[in-house]
Amino acid sequence: MLNRWLFQHIDNSALIIFRVFFGLLIALESFGDIITGWVRQTLIEPEFTFSFIGFEWLQPLPGMWMYAYFCIMGLFGIGVMLGYKYRISIIAFTVLWAGVYFMQKSSYNNHYYLLVLLNVFMCVLPANKYFSLDVRQNPSLLKQSMPRWCSLIIIIQMTIVYTYASIAKIYPDWLDTTVMEMLMQSKKDYYVIGDLLQQKWLHHMLAYGGLLFDLLIIPLLLWKPTRKWAFISAILFHLFNSIVFQIGIFPYMSLALCVFFFPTKAIQKIFFKNRPFYDEAEEVIPNYKPFLIAVFGFYFMVQIGLPLRHWFIKDDVLWTEEAHRLSWRMMLRSKYGIAHYTIIDKETNEKTRVKLDDYLTKKQIGIASSKPDVIWQFAQRLKQIFETDGNAVEIYVDCRISVNGKPLKLLIDPKIDLASVKWDAFNHNDWILPSNED
Repeated sequence: MLNRWLFQHIDNSALIIFRVFFGLLIALESFGDIITGWVRQTLIEPEFTFSFIGFEWLQPLPGMWMYAYFCIMGLFGIGVMLGYKYRISIIAFTVLWAGVYFMQKSSYNNHYYLLVLLNVFMCVLPANKYFSLDVRQNPSLLKQSMPRWCSLIIIIQMTIVYTYASIAKIYPDWLDTTVMEMLMQSKKDYYVIGDLLQQKWLHHMLAYGGLLFDLLIIPLLLWKPTRKWAFISAILFHLFNSIVFQIGIFPYMSLALCVFFFPTKAIQKIFFKNRPFYDEAEEVIPNYKPFLIAVFGFYFMVQIGLPLRHWFIKDDVLWTEEAHRLSWRMMLRSKYGIAHYTIIDKETNEKTRVKLDDYLTKKQIGIASSKPDVIWQFAQRLKQIFETDGNAVEIYVDCRISVNGKPLKLLIDPKIDLASVKWDAFNHNDWILPSNED
């Protein structure tokens, strides 16, 4: 049974057409980030970026070189789409995109994380075996089939993404539409639909509709009687998100991934109708079977475990942000904060109040005033700047945040010297005050 599910060969039309869509979308993402000003605002204007902790060495290229960086990514994306030097193109894009992801947290987005994972998948999938320039140059590469595991890993990954996204929404501020109302307030100036988005009935429909969509879309796509209607609802859902939230290529990537849920024969008839359908269904057990099962078994155990880790860390993840990332907690809260950083020279006791505008962009100030890990990182950077000529400093932060419109409350213990504490990635950091602290 396991061999049939993993190694039985099926028609590869779904993977081939997804490669075309995928390459087009990542190319559009790369060039679009330049055109929309995202590269300038996120990677060029800041003096430095808040990278993932442990990746502080990973910073944007100086000057205008990040434009070239993204242009190169776009060219690799086109290479993926055309199936030209496919393996080189997808591996190069994966490395470059992962670099962008890990070098900045100002624009952290679960969608960017998903793109990292999909890139890794595409590095190992035989996506250039048909309808590619590689095949035109080397006809011996031509194949019309692939092992079933090639589509199965995509389905399992998306099941994990949607399921955890749904579960994360089951909390009071989402269920009473507080979050949805706040998300829609920022859209009130939208042309034509701005007033509609402020209606309370719509907030209820969007809050519960979003929760149910995330929970049910995969089962409904897998079940033949509901597949067509599920796909229509996915089109409406993702187009709404694209228009209202303007979240880049993700809605269209999600729609492209739906090809793996339809019968391979249907995909072949739609996109490659002049090509004969592969239906031999042979089982080819490769020598690397134990390795493949071990790697993907471990990978999916990690994917299932990462979103659960916040349950083993003290306090509410909505407050502390500990274990928030890599957990498919998407658009769950509205948060803002006010932070004051004070530096004390240990030798002279001279106090310096930090002007955040002198060091950070507006977007960086937002996360350095509300997210504990970024607050700690900025304190470490200030320590490096002010500890000159051997002078040691202490750094204290008075930070108050509001979650989902609630009154401002103290987040960071103002009596703790953040210059002297370590960041604990696996446990609660005690200098983050409890969420019920007055």
